[in-house]
Amino acid sequence: VNAHKINRGEEVVLDNKSMDFFFLKRYDADVIINVVLQLIMQKLPKFVDAQPYDIQVLTPMKKGNLGVERLNTILQQYLNPPAPDKKEKEYGDKVFREGDKVMQIKNNYQLEWEVLSKYGFAIDRGTGVFNGDTGIIREINDYKETMTVVYDEDKVVEYSFKILEELELAYAITIHKSQGSEYPAVVIPLFGVPGLLIYRNLLYTGVTRAKSCVTLIGSSQIMNQMILNENKQ
Repeated sequence: VNAHKINRGEEVVLDNKSMDFFFLKRYDADVIINVVLQLIMQKLPKFVDAQPYDIQVLTPMKKGNLGVERLNTILQQYLNPPAPDKKEKEYGDKVFREGDKVMQIKNNYQLEWEVLSKYGFAIDRGTGVFNGDTGIIREINDYKETMTVVYDEDKVVEYSFKILEELELAYAITIHKSQGSEYPAVVIPLFGVPGLLIYRNLLYTGVTRAKSCVTLIGSSQIMNQMILNENKQ
């Protein structure tokens, strides 16, 4: 109902009485991050019957206190902390760790994938991993200089360390990158959003990525400004 209202440019009632649309008013970036962590790790998995990894944080921006880059560093620390049995690979300013949720950020038509049987034999193979595909890092092999990522639970892709710029952490992604995807639950921080990103279609896209439940955290004023602005800047 609220997605349709947003699409029509109508104000949304923020009374949290529905079971699928919540707005939590918070006006401090670090407080908002704490709420995001509580939702992902404790409240939402039971509420929507999903794993913490299935719940997607979507943010309008890349930079800033609630941008993708900072959120991923913090979420990684809590959702997949360092451990003696988890190998890591530093790449640029990122650290990839076994168990991390990652996203392919450009189309690569040459990259090979295979689907393995439970005995480890390839039962299907092909090429092509595409912008927006998300997977989990299964193994980092320093000797072979490769990182193995599993997509869609069974598609195994081996990345050479040389092409790790094609991957990013994906605990949080931009709303823009989420187009065409769906998640059991979505959490959207709405605070400190730059003027260029305050427009209706971005909010609508974020809200409609959720199958069961969307939670927005931040400033209702920003949300209302987004609803009212039907132009992309």
